Amino acid sequence: MENKLYTLIVHSENRAGILSQITSVFTRQQVNIESLNVSASSIKGIHKYTITAYSDEEQIQKISQQIEKKIDVLQSRVLTDDDIFIQEVALLKISTPIMLENKNVCKVIREHNAQILESNSIFSVVTATGLTDKIMDLYFALDELNCVLQYSRTGRIVITKSKEEQLSAKIAKLEREHNQ
Repeated sequence: MENKLYTLIVHSENRAGILSQITSVFTRQQVNIESLNVSASSIKGIHKYTITAYSDEEQIQKISQQIEKKIDVLQSRVLTDDDIFIQEVALLKISTPIMLENKNVCKVIREHNAQILESNSIFSVVTATGLTDKIMDLYFALDELNCVLQYSRTGRIVITKSKEEQLSAKIAKLEREHNQ
């Protein structure tokens, strides 16, 4: 089977150690995590883990099922790019002297719809949002101009294209069962 990039969305209670439990499933399956983003979700007390990894469909489904068996995990879902809206954010620190000497630096920043957040005589901070390829194109273009001093990029942040959070329906069902 062919490996492709999958996105897992995991919802859990906010408990210490759950991240370690989730990542250990990937380690046991010998699948490298490409990106990981953890944040509070839209549901109070629930955290959302957005994890990307290259795998085949059978193995990523197995990983998701193993994660969902963890006590504090409420839900684990495998999503494709067609199921989600995706963004990433990048910060680049570039040399201000080089930027002032080489007008192509500003041209590249404009062409990639990036923004300069701050600038001083030593460095300027540039930010860009978008998909991985767009951000990497900006990085490589600026790196070719020898002006990049530092670079950092978030992992994917995503929301589903479905009309409601599927976890909300699952929580409502669990509450109904608990009250019976």
